[in-house]
Amino acid sequence: MGSSCSFRITRTAEDLAQTVTAISQRLIKLEQRIEALELTSIQPKEVQSDEELVMLDGVDQLLQECKGLLNNSSNDFDSDEVWVEEDKGNQEMAA
Repeated sequence: MGSSCSFRITRTAEDLAQTVTAISQRLIKLEQRIEALELTSIQPKEVQSDEELVMLDGVDQLLQECKGLLNNSSNDFDSDEVWVEEDKGNQEMAA
């Protein structure tokens, strides 16, 4: 009876040792992940490349041109009608 009790104690101690080892390894991994996250949060954000800035400037310029065209479209409505009439005439001639 004494031997079965000591076997259980030994077995339980081994199980606890394995559990403590697994928890310790997991803790180390979590600490490494936290450290990596802290490093990435501390590092300054990447600056946009020159190519990206040129592209964005081009997009901004196109937006400004479109806004200008939209603002002028109400003033040029009459001239647009002339273009439509000329296009109709050219289509009739082609047919």
